[in-house]
Amino acid sequence: MKKDSLGCLGILLVVILAVSLLLNFVFIVSNTARSASGFVVAKAPKFEEAIVADAKPAKDAKAADTKIALIHLRGIITSADPGAIGETMVDDLKLQFEQAVDDAKVKAIVLSIDSPGGEVTASDMIYEAVRNAREKKPVVVLMGPLAASGGYYVACGGSHLIAHATTFTGSIGVIMQGINYEGLFDKVGLEMVTFKSGKFKDILSGSRPMTEEEKSYIQGLIMQTYDKFVGIVAKERKLPEDQLRNGVADGRVVSGKDALEARLVDQLGGVEAAYAKAMELGNAPGSAIIRYDSPFHLGRLFRLLGQSEKTKIEVRVTDALTPKLETGRLYYLPSFYAP
Repeated sequence: MKKDSLGCLGILLVVILAVSLLLNFVFIVSNTARSASGFVVAKAPKFEEAIVADAKPAKDAKAADTKIALIHLRGIITSADPGAIGETMVDDLKLQFEQAVDDAKVKAIVLSIDSPGGEVTASDMIYEAVRNAREKKPVVVLMGPLAASGGYYVACGGSHLIAHATTFTGSIGVIMQGINYEGLFDKVGLEMVTFKSGKFKDILSGSRPMTEEEKSYIQGLIMQTYDKFVGIVAKERKLPEDQLRNGVADGRVVSGKDALEARLVDQLGGVEAAYAKAMELGNAPGSAIIRYDSPFHLGRLFRLLGQSEKTKIEVRVTDALTPKLETGRLYYLPSFYAP
């Protein structure tokens, strides 16, 4: 019985491989035929649509054909994680916003955020994608349990910000950390030998104490990035920078209720409030709610079929709960996420 099962699995793999090769051949031939100059212009990959909520009956037939696109931002914001169809998770989000903007039936976007923040540059890239989309269509931001630091940075690109009363948000600040293991080296009898081209080349080395000049330089980089963060919040939320610096923009995490009082958000509410606001701003009552799913890839099926019966699944709880922060990178993260 086991040999028969293995034989059937082998036949199935051969059939799938043959179909894959045929489809790829057809794709190449069709692209080549359409290319008059001999060069093929690659199209951006597309996400598939999934219906979250059907359209409601509307008096206007055209209104019934409109959509609200739901886009999710979850977890640590990083350019290190691979995307579903883009190179990274940042690329995936940018592609989803572009797809929503290019679809004439999508009248508004809801960005659902449940993130503690993450890398500075990755956060800034997503913020720009949100802001660019906002210039074409309304973007309603719905904050989940956590939309702090880089998560709030991204949220500032939206047209209208909604938080739950119990949302943790804010944490307007920048952090960079390193580990000094000089004392440990002394105990075990190890010594780091370093050759460098300039005095700052090993500035974050953990094998020696930092000089005051190095501390001042790093602090300058931190404040430069912090100034940009505060500037964006001040501009987007129409708040005085001095008021922010002397108040809520000191790195503290605030509740959604406190964020509303500090004018960091526009409204308290949940997902239904976000959908209603998106339909209002997009002038599209009764619209269907859709989300973007990654398309099916044969490569994933091969990986699943190729798994052995003895495959070992190991879950590291500490890795799942703690972000992998890298020395030398700037982060928009609450202090409790930094080791």
